[in-house]
Amino acid sequence: MLSVSRRRFFSVASRSAAVGAAVIQPSFFPLLSAEDTKIDPGMVRFRPEIEPLVRLLEDTPRDKIIDTVSDEISAGTSYRELLSALFLAGIRNVQPRPSVGFKFHSVLVVHSAHQAAMAASDNARWLPILWAIDYFKSAQATDIKEGNWTMASVEENRLPSASQALEALNSAMGQWDETAADVAAASAARVATKNQLLDLMARHAARDFRSIGHKPIYVAGAFRTLDVIGWEHAEPVMRSLAYAILNHTGEVNPSKADAEVDRAGRRNWELIENIPKDWLSGDRDPMASLRVLEGLREASPMDASKLVVEMLRDRIHPRSIYDGILLASSELVTRQPAIVPLHAVTTSNALHYLFQTVNDDALRRWLLLQNAAFIAHFREAARSRDKLPERRIDDWIPSAQTSLSLDDIFAQVHRDRSAAASKAFEYLQAGGNAEGLIRKAREFVFLKGSDSHDYKFSSAAIEDFYAIEPKWRNHFLAGCSYLLHGSSEKTTSLAEKVLAKG
Repeated sequence: MLSVSRRRFFSVASRSAAVGAAVIQPSFFPLLSAEDTKIDPGMVRFRPEIEPLVRLLEDTPRDKIIDTVSDEISAGTSYRELLSALFLAGIRNVQPRPSVGFKFHSVLVVHSAHQAAMAASDNARWLPILWAIDYFKSAQATDIKEGNWTMASVEENRLPSASQALEALNSAMGQWDETAADVAAASAARVATKNQLLDLMARHAARDFRSIGHKPIYVAGAFRTLDVIGWEHAEPVMRSLAYAILNHTGEVNPSKADAEVDRAGRRNWELIENIPKDWLSGDRDPMASLRVLEGLREASPMDASKLVVEMLRDRIHPRSIYDGILLASSELVTRQPAIVPLHAVTTSNALHYLFQTVNDDALRRWLLLQNAAFIAHFREAARSRDKLPERRIDDWIPSAQTSLSLDDIFAQVHRDRSAAASKAFEYLQAGGNAEGLIRKAREFVFLKGSDSHDYKFSSAAIEDFYAIEPKWRNHFLAGCSYLLHGSSEKTTSLAEKVLAKG
């Protein structure tokens, strides 16, 4: 993907009086002149109905963005319009380099923030999206310091024909050819179905462990966000996805090498041939989930995949296998409540979504094997960074204490992670209100969360709580509580400001 330097700059900053007035005006848009709405002809431009709002987010200084956006909301700008503008502004202004992470979390977090907003109480519903907008401004500033990358307009004269678009995109992705993939992605977005695009992007995003799972996280989040904001915005999103998936900064072309991060993805295509054709008709068995959990504690990536194949051949339902994978991700968090295990949870959530959503049967089987292999990668990546003590969430036994309250639990969260997890497990096992615990966990993310991972992790963990077998739900959620927020932490200044606005 070719980039251009922005010749534009924060012009609004030089018109502070006008911006200041915008806070008390019915709408900021009337203050934008025809000159203001011009953009660099070499920069990708979005649909005319959303471009002005994207420009508003791009050009408003960070110290004025919340007041300006709040005014837009009061003037009638819809939630869907604001979500669309936020997602597209991140795609145009923030480069997924040197990794599909870091500042690019301003894009990756958008769907998680949306999930949080949909589950919020009425008085907190705008908090996640306003937080994400402020976070975008921080990421935009970082991108400017790192070179001021901007997504370029597509080279129309190089687009493959409609009949060749998907084949050209698949070939370019397979060869890790960014330039060819960019134009092919644009062409494919114009003619292919959502399902065709998802199968292709999922296949390439989940093939390697670079960027610790952020590639499948981005695919899952992008497709889910497009389902909310509208598929009329698909073209720049598909181009962004292709560019992100092909990230291999500092390495030789992966198609010409046999790196460890690629190996399981390639060999799992061979392994899926050993899976029975009726693999979806196996028997559900909660104890089989425990077998997966135990195996993933030490298995290599390839051995993890082979374990899944063996269980499918033993007629274990993939649902029970997936429960074991999700349990393993949660247990890893208890062993090392840090950034790498956190991504074992968020990546498993993304791969699970892809597994449930893609059409191709072979691709579904392969994604299941890949998720097991990824857990092994995450475990070893965590071990290389710090100690990885032995903790087994299936050994948890609730005490006789039955008087625990949610306040007791969240007083310990963050302050004493192990104690909080034990209390959460005891509370849930004693028949405590899981919905109440989840609502309070979300509330503390809104009030205390200051990082994209707070939203990404909590949204993934809560969603997977409902997906997992009831026998293991409490173990899973209690394990994930190691990385939630609690009442002892300080409320962020942004949360205080937004809530003060009512």
